[in-house]
Amino acid sequence: MLYREAGQFKTNYSADQAIFPILQDRIFLAVVLIFAFVVVPLIANDYWLQAILIPFLVYALAALGLNILTGYAGQISLGTGGFMAVGAYASYKLATSFPEMNIIVVLLTSGLFSAAVGIFFGIPSLRIKGFYLAVATLAAQFFLIWLFNKVGWFYNYNPSGTIDAPPRELFGILITGAAAKPWVKYLAALSMLTVFGLVTKNLVRSAVGRSWMAIRDMDIAAEIIGINPLGTKLLAFAISSFVCGVAGAEMLFLHLGSVETLAFDINLSFLVLFMIIIGGLGSVMGSVVGAAFMVLMPIGLTNFLVGWLGMQATSAKHLEFMVFGGLIIFFLIVEPNGLARLWQIAKEKLRLWPFPH
Repeated sequence: MLYREAGQFKTNYSADQAIFPILQDRIFLAVVLIFAFVVVPLIANDYWLQAILIPFLVYALAALGLNILTGYAGQISLGTGGFMAVGAYASYKLATSFPEMNIIVVLLTSGLFSAAVGIFFGIPSLRIKGFYLAVATLAAQFFLIWLFNKVGWFYNYNPSGTIDAPPRELFGILITGAAAKPWVKYLAALSMLTVFGLVTKNLVRSAVGRSWMAIRDMDIAAEIIGINPLGTKLLAFAISSFVCGVAGAEMLFLHLGSVETLAFDINLSFLVLFMIIIGGLGSVMGSVVGAAFMVLMPIGLTNFLVGWLGMQATSAKHLEFMVFGGLIIFFLIVEPNGLARLWQIAKEKLRLWPFPH
């Protein structure tokens, strides 16, 4: 009875095509945003903000970018870590070369560099797909990491090979650097995720998003009805790499503060891929839910196995990998659309309660 759309009449096309047409969904979203923006910074300590919530927001943004390419456009990519590295190193060069540049401009411009690289490595997608495209993007991953590791210009010839995020202010508030408050970094990362999530949700509901899904479902049929496969795929690579590049810049400026190429290795690419598989392919919410699951689940599992059962940390880590592998197999077989689909099914049954089918 709490989740009904009876009596909520749509009197115009805009209301009928709203992202959240049901009033209860809009109220729920408003409560979640108020809690995230207002309550969490007041009650969360520095550990929760710096070690859990900020990484979750950064990974959620990266998962959102990969979901655009893999979930909506159907193009498999294993180069997410490399595209994030492009964003991180581009933002570092921009911030150190142009100290007066606004930090938001730095983050967005670094995404443009990552988009350009994504377009370049997305060109083979016209001729190859599936496993072969995954191998091509994997080559991009290794090439980019090798490039940033070997060419000293990218890290300003620092003997250690690391890049450090310089302190930057926004509206007079320090949001990057070691002296920046964790709650400020959290709000900055949350704002970026909210904006990109809203833009992506509208984008996939537009003609561009429908073209992506047509290519994903059957590229030959999409080409027959007039969709340009090369342009559609390259646009998906560009926008996906742009979002991943911004996430990589956030990882440097808002999360770690100092990184080296090891932070963007192949393990990061697989981690983000697992997020969208478990959270849900082709779903904005699935990107966020999958990132939350992949960040919180290891912490909870480690505390249970080590703290409660007394298991050794190494054994708990091995068991964690086994659990992740089992969950991925489970979702691929039982529910390929992940946790987001389970949430959607629960809402559909709740709308028909007490007569769910």
